[in-house]
Amino acid sequence: MGFSLETYRLVVKHVGSRADICTLCRVNKEFQQAAERALYHTIYASDAWETFEMCSLLSRIRRLAAIPENLTLVVGDGDDNDSRPQSEVCFPNDFWPTVSEALYQTTRLRFLNLRLDNAGNAAQAWILNGTTFQLRSFHCDLQWDIHLVSFLNTQTNIDDLYIIDFSVPDTAPTSTSVSLSLDPGALPSLSTLECTFSEAACALVPARPISRLKTCFSKTRLPEKRKELLLLFSKLMESTHSLRSLDIADSIYSDSFSMELIAAVVKLQNHVRDLRYLGTLVLPIDGYVRLKFYGLLRRLSSLKCVEVDVSEWEPPPSIPAGVRALASELRLYCPSLQQVIFVNDFERTVITASDGKYAVDYDSDTENIWREF
Repeated sequence: MGFSLETYRLVVKHVGSRADICTLCRVNKEFQQAAERALYHTIYASDAWETFEMCSLLSRIRRLAAIPENLTLVVGDGDDNDSRPQSEVCFPNDFWPTVSEALYQTTRLRFLNLRLDNAGNAAQAWILNGTTFQLRSFHCDLQWDIHLVSFLNTQTNIDDLYIIDFSVPDTAPTSTSVSLSLDPGALPSLSTLECTFSEAACALVPARPISRLKTCFSKTRLPEKRKELLLLFSKLMESTHSLRSLDIADSIYSDSFSMELIAAVVKLQNHVRDLRYLGTLVLPIDGYVRLKFYGLLRRLSSLKCVEVDVSEWEPPPSIPAGVRALASELRLYCPSLQQVIFVNDFERTVITASDGKYAVDYDSDTENIWREF
């Protein structure tokens, strides 16, 4: 008498190693089914050869291709100990067709991460042609082209999107030109957006329920950056959801522009009534200017975490005593704060406040903390 399917799954769940799970595949068909689901539900291919081998397997065996829901494919060397440039990593001639066929077969994907170590491989979005899965999360290092746009136009469930590239659509398209603009109704569920160009945010935020945004100013000259700020914030007003996290990086940080930035955030009014995370702002050194900074900050009454740059402080605030004192000062004017991230030459220190005590949080993922609010 056989066991129930749930029993087989429980046995597999309590097996300690992947090698033992592979052994269970040879016991009987019931164990094979449960074990394969455990082995292939989440796949992480850490370099180009692992990606090629896994995609070859999925393209050959449709039974296995129907299992994955979470797939990460790294295209590059992936070996920190190898000194070869990424451009010298050789791929088989059928590398990309194999990846394309694997993606075509994986119909149940919900989370897809395509990570490219070499920008020379970015023009491969055609591998998404013909795929039928509906993603919830998509990390995409591919080039923004007609293939990627066509794919995104089919996705109705993506709520978390990362794109490394973007091309501003032609404002005066001709009859022969190809549109690089998304359809007006594309990505209707998108709520978390991370993009390396503010132009991408300007294109994707309007008419979508964006509540978490991480982007970067593209301009370096102050007059152009001010225009960029005005355009970006005008587009934020067109989001159908209020902001919870806003993280805007910059190539050059200054306290004067940070004052303009936080003032612009405050002016968003109802669109920032639920704002929980804000960064990156320069914490002014001058006491009077810092008081003005705090006066603006306290108007964001729901703020739980703020990221401030102290790279220009001389000497820099000591760790942990100096940053704890500054975090206490920040909470004096903005009592809703629970965390403060201090940035000193791109090194981040997280201070967490609890029951009136301030401690360095060594476990926080500082790159993705903005997603947690």
